[in-house]
Amino acid sequence: MERAPEALWQAFATLKRDMPQMRIRDAARQLAISEAELVAADPDAVALKADWPTLLMAMRTLGPVMALTRNEACVHEKIGLYDNISINGNMGLALNPEIDLRLFLSHWKYVFAVEHRQTDDKVQRSIQVFDRYGEAIHKIFLTPQSDVSAFNSVKQDLQTTLLPLVIDTVPASSVELPDDAIDVVGLRAGWLALKDVHDFHGLLTQHKVSRQQAFRLAPEGHAWTVAKDAIEPLLHRASETETPIMVFAGNRGCIQIHTGPVHRVERLGPWLNVLDPNFNLHLRTDLIQEAWVVKKPGDCGMLTSLELFDAHGQSIVTLFGERKPGKPELASWVKLVSELAVEDGDVA
Repeated sequence: MERAPEALWQAFATLKRDMPQMRIRDAARQLAISEAELVAADPDAVALKADWPTLLMAMRTLGPVMALTRNEACVHEKIGLYDNISINGNMGLALNPEIDLRLFLSHWKYVFAVEHRQTDDKVQRSIQVFDRYGEAIHKIFLTPQSDVSAFNSVKQDLQTTLLPLVIDTVPASSVELPDDAIDVVGLRAGWLALKDVHDFHGLLTQHKVSRQQAFRLAPEGHAWTVAKDAIEPLLHRASETETPIMVFAGNRGCIQIHTGPVHRVERLGPWLNVLDPNFNLHLRTDLIQEAWVVKKPGDCGMLTSLELFDAHGQSIVTLFGERKPGKPELASWVKLVSELAVEDGDVA
């Protein structure tokens, strides 16, 4: 039976009273609803029109913001200007030194402007986007330096009447084809012929393989597993050696990228954290099922990545060394990755 918004929000308030630190995502799970449904029940949330070009272009008026993109195991947060936005059909880009995003707008469905008074003089304001499954795609939080009047203008210009949300069931993960049904020779030849790492996804689609299956069938010396917790020593060594890196994390609707050094790396329980002034990463290492080192040909030689996956084969986070177009990857990054222990002595 569908519960009234008031009843849902009261149930959330009861959970928060008993567990003040509970996040709305976790509360929604306990209440057996989607996060979007719980946000929609929030009396301080305003539904906005799903006019993605207008919304995204308006984000540049907010000034410095915190962009947050996450999946089940990883939260990626960046503070900066939401500018240099371009949209081509259902694809969007934000190309900035800090706010660097790849947007897959066909997965965006619901959006809300939310305001929560935290203290007498502090209000948390955000724009929150969800997909058709009610899962959070991307959130934009105002900072103390943001323009509140611009936020109010966005809310006023795009406000719409909230209709009952239609939440679809998340489909089961696709089943891989058997390895003997794959053209392994063709896959390996295509891999070795790559000129741009961005073409790797097309190679996977062409041969109907998942990323992990492609890694298992990769050309010799191009993919191997390492310890599940390999990212922890890697981040510490990147910090110690001041090696700048790229950190890609996200979900079906948004990929968010950090480029630059990492400094403060700390563990708190199952969470491995990067806690830098303009970049925070929160990673549930207990949810990492596989960690792969992967080498792919690029426009200026080989590119090396560390790629982490959960038990469902979903990508959690991918790391590269910092690299500018037309430049080879950093030798310091290759050295850091080479120091990671190979799991079970297995190199594909």
